[in-house]
Amino acid sequence: MFRFDPARRHGATRILILAMATLCLCPSVSTAQESTDHFAALRQRLIVDGFPAESVLQLYSRPDVFVEADGVSRFFIHSEAKLNYDQFSTPESIERAQRYLQENLTVLGSAEATYGVDKRVITAILLVESRLGTLSGSRSALSTLSTLAALTDPAFQETFWRIIPPERRITRERFNERVQKRAEWGYRELKALLRYAQREGIDPATIVSSYAGAVGYAQFMPTNILAYAQDGDQDGRVDLLVHADAIASIANYLKRHGWQPGIGREKQEKAIHAYNPSSYYVNAILKVADLLEG
Repeated sequence: MFRFDPARRHGATRILILAMATLCLCPSVSTAQESTDHFAALRQRLIVDGFPAESVLQLYSRPDVFVEADGVSRFFIHSEAKLNYDQFSTPESIERAQRYLQENLTVLGSAEATYGVDKRVITAILLVESRLGTLSGSRSALSTLSTLAALTDPAFQETFWRIIPPERRITRERFNERVQKRAEWGYRELKALLRYAQREGIDPATIVSSYAGAVGYAQFMPTNILAYAQDGDQDGRVDLLVHADAIASIANYLKRHGWQPGIGREKQEKAIHAYNPSSYYVNAILKVADLLEG
């Protein structure tokens, strides 16, 4: 599972550069649509995999479904800034988390009783993933995952490589090694997103996400939504922009990855590591949980 990166820049110069770079990528803006429609092969692949042809064609003809060059390029650039996990254990952050825990004590307590997962750990994950539901992403999940999935096309790979600023690129060799694997991963997540949207009766183009396609307060990737997300408020829908659903989903995920009441620290770390395979992340979650206890 990917953590949410809130450092999205909106400078006017950057927007202008990206607009110029992505203009040639957008299938709806070129008169030579045949040569610039980078979602053509993707649409056909979805249809072959069983998605209704009419629905797929209609979805990808919409102007709000586009090549998300800015977000997806983050998978292939040097990362100079790393998340400062210490920010989550400051007195101010712990105070906010403590207040959230108290305000949602009934829901958190219910999740703890149902799934056996410490409510403090659930709160800590929500703090790190989405600042307790205040930052959950503003990109189009559909456009992001479609763009990533379309990178199975070698011609699109070449076009995409050229729009990444040279000073921020990884090496071409690493790009070539990484892009196909990332594209196949993106396609699996795209299919899961479409299935989730169909199941819940949601317009997939309206689902917002992080730059990586992670959705909601719990920052679940779509495959994890299908596998682990829960209807915490019992309203018949799973919506990870609802606190009760996000809380129950996190609890269910950790339970399914080995969390049990009374388990030792090593097994706690293992369960949280499944949520995000970063030792820094795991340590941050448990540190916040410990501080909440105090």
